[in-house]
Amino acid sequence: MDIKALRAFVAIVEEGSFTAAARRLRLSKAMCSKLISDLEADLGARLLMRTTRAVKPNAAGTAFYAEIADILARLDAAAEGVRASTQRPSGPLKLSAPVQYMLNVFQPHLLRFMREFPEIRLETVLDDSRSDLVRDGFDAIIRIGPLDDSALHARRLHDVPTLMVASPAYIREHGAPAHPAELRDHACLHYSNLRGSNTWPLSINGEVSYHKINPIFSSNNTELLRLMALNGQGVALTPRFHVEDDLRQGLLLPVMPDYEFPRVPVNVLYSSRKNVSAALAAFLDFIGDLRLDADAPPDLPKA
Repeated sequence: MDIKALRAFVAIVEEGSFTAAARRLRLSKAMCSKLISDLEADLGARLLMRTTRAVKPNAAGTAFYAEIADILARLDAAAEGVRASTQRPSGPLKLSAPVQYMLNVFQPHLLRFMREFPEIRLETVLDDSRSDLVRDGFDAIIRIGPLDDSALHARRLHDVPTLMVASPAYIREHGAPAHPAELRDHACLHYSNLRGSNTWPLSINGEVSYHKINPIFSSNNTELLRLMALNGQGVALTPRFHVEDDLRQGLLLPVMPDYEFPRVPVNVLYSSRKNVSAALAAFLDFIGDLRLDADAPPDLPKA
């Protein structure tokens, strides 16, 4: 029995379509279809029900999937165990990360990872959208912000400080908000990946509260929001690492410095603990040893 056909069958059941399964296995849709036809011919039984919208296993296919998925998982785990014990981690590793976080914070650590594991073929996709780990074929995703409930596993990297900023030109023309209630009277540059509809979080006496804003511009790209703030278009709430150089040069100024802004969690997400490749296992061990919280706030001018 062809193991490729078994993997194709498992992928189709889990993805619900030939197209998604072919993408996951890096095969053509036609090859996926042929593997399933050969498998059903070999077994002498239909395993899948095909409709115009989805592909689902029938009763025989459901029972077969329950057995085969576990067998393949144990086979992969055994193979990875042998590889891990006999050679250095190697093979492909595909990561996704937010653009500015990678460029401003994580890039030096990624260089060290590459030096320590030269046999790993690393592909890094920088994207501020919320990539889908399984659908887009990633081994791991670095994600900033609170996590949605999901079947993915998470490993915390650290928490990044945030602050509110505006340009000197904006503050000269409009003044700076001194209290959360005044945010409604200011042009706000809103990061659309934040949770909450048109609200910003502030921490007062250890309690996080959300305050309504007037977003005159929204984007899922923090660099675009930074450029808007530099050009005097409004007030932005942003991770500190993204604007630290601008703050040192006086191009942006902290707003409402007497208020504390919640720190934002940064996590690495991956899909499985028991079927982890040697390359991914090496990356997870590597980030487990990192110390990224040495980030005392610099001495900055105030608005």
